[in-house]
Amino acid sequence: MTSMPVAGIREGAPAQPADLVLRNAKVFTGDPKRPAATAFAVREGSVTVVGGDREVAPLVGPRTRVVDALGHRVVPGLNDSHNHVVRGGLHFVLELRWDGVRTLRQGLAMVREQAARTPPGQWLRVAGGWSVESVAEHRMPTPAELNAAAPDTPVVITHLYQAAILNRAALHAAGITRDSPDPAGGQIVRGHDGEPTGLLIAAPGALLLYSTLAKAPVLDPEGQKGSTRQFLLELNRFGLTSLIDAAGGFQDFPSGYRTVTDLHAAGELTVRIAYHLFPQTLGQEVDDLRRWIGMVRPDDGDEWLRLNGAGENLTWAAADFENFAQPRPELGPYEAEFENAVRLLMESGWGFRLHATYDETVRRDLAVFEKLAAEGLFPGGNRWLFDHVELVSEESLDRIAALGGAIGVQHRLAYQGTTFRDRYGSQAATTAPPLGAMRSRGLHVAAGTDATRVSTYNPWVALYWLVSGCNVAGVPLRSGHHRMDRAEALASYTVGGARLTGEQDVKGILGPGYYADFAVLTDDFFEIPEERIPEIEALLTVVGGRVVHAAGFFEGLAPAVPPVRPDWSPLAHFGGYQAGHGCDRSGLRQAEGVRDAAAESAEQLRWRQRTGRATGGHRPLDTFDPCFS
Repeated sequence: MTSMPVAGIREGAPAQPADLVLRNAKVFTGDPKRPAATAFAVREGSVTVVGGDREVAPLVGPRTRVVDALGHRVVPGLNDSHNHVVRGGLHFVLELRWDGVRTLRQGLAMVREQAARTPPGQWLRVAGGWSVESVAEHRMPTPAELNAAAPDTPVVITHLYQAAILNRAALHAAGITRDSPDPAGGQIVRGHDGEPTGLLIAAPGALLLYSTLAKAPVLDPEGQKGSTRQFLLELNRFGLTSLIDAAGGFQDFPSGYRTVTDLHAAGELTVRIAYHLFPQTLGQEVDDLRRWIGMVRPDDGDEWLRLNGAGENLTWAAADFENFAQPRPELGPYEAEFENAVRLLMESGWGFRLHATYDETVRRDLAVFEKLAAEGLFPGGNRWLFDHVELVSEESLDRIAALGGAIGVQHRLAYQGTTFRDRYGSQAATTAPPLGAMRSRGLHVAAGTDATRVSTYNPWVALYWLVSGCNVAGVPLRSGHHRMDRAEALASYTVGGARLTGEQDVKGILGPGYYADFAVLTDDFFEIPEERIPEIEALLTVVGGRVVHAAGFFEGLAPAVPPVRPDWSPLAHFGGYQAGHGCDRSGLRQAEGVRDAAAESAEQLRWRQRTGRATGGHRPLDTFDPCFS
């Protein structure tokens, strides 16, 4: 019997011994028929028995691994229903992650340190996982600060889908000069001398930001596999065992999926992935879909890697933008080509997901669906959903329910909630998104992060947002009716995603016949104060009965983590999500944030005095670079 020291369980000689037994746990099963247990047994990747020591003891044989959970909370493995790991994994080890960073001062110190070890020709990039609402200073870094922290290393820091800040070296490396024209939907901010300042603005589309990032060096194929594997292990750190990749720009099929396909073939996936296909080229979206329909079908693959459908865009013209710092975009006519795409998918038995932020977009899409419903194509058994829908109306929710649709929600407003409130008003913020209205209509709701370019990939930050209605700074925004209780939130993060992939009979619950995907948590999700939910991590993460992450008392139960390559990688030196720097702004943590922000302001003032920029009495606004004033 290979195990931790365990009392009360003795090995026997059962006919079908368990491969693994977990005991002495506070198990939330997610199964309404048996919501709680203290032990369960696993054989050949699936749960066989759920109960207590009496039920599992007869299944312990000489080769059974028995793990004592030491009284910790155990939950079904988390399932992020909207992630971008296929694309994001390719460069994860090249990114400096500000996820969990509490102050801009801390973030800039990380930039300064990382720039010193980044070799010539490489860039330093911060892309997602933070916002002005997540740092104590409540502002973006300035180009001047990046120039001071990294005078020679190109640095690009993106802020949501709103802006990017570049230092001089990055402007040069990206080829952005005084002669560079402003692209459609974007602005290169220029100084009085006509030179780019280093600030790029999404107005309202983010293509300028991400086409700039796309100019950065990339890893070779082996490096991309190692990088993606590190991202998956980082997700395992938080108890994530499944995700749905929503696809996106710069992610063609099949070439853009080769890395996860190779990892799957080598048996090196540690997260189950269902993926979508996203037409890449404006004007040939229906041709792309038709080509893919001839190549693959939804549910092709296995329990580790499988196709789930099309989206999150079907046609580029139908996509709105979620830049809440800008007015809602006015979309041109798109219905004719959009109808062709939806008709093709429905007639071919393909499901899909649709990015839609605003009710105006949702209503236009629904009008197309209702036209096809008159021909018998909706509801047609195909799995389909709207993603995001922060501003969806109750009338539209009624129509979605009538057509058999589902909803995917992500915690984007945890990072831009006050920006949303400032544009649309406090009343709109109390219902964004309207979770209570979705609940009352019986709509299926699955939760996710939309990581990594806006929100963090840490699912516990998203769960905090669902439960509390607060942004990452702890500012209350959503009303109580449009929040979830903890059991509902956890269900949206487990069986919720399983239903979107048609796997609700084998995934998302700890019950006999279900995948043995589970996490032993550092803290009890159901008992700790709300503000501490973002601090939760997994002590043990198991996928299909295989231990993929182990920490604390369980260290050593998982295979050794491969070293991060290249050795100068930000991930190798800082790690990913900055543990201990979560969303709690109360008490000591708030005091620490204010202290760091004050020190940063003092440094800014001294710099302004040295450079002759400080005039007269010092006011709070004087801490900002002129291009933000």
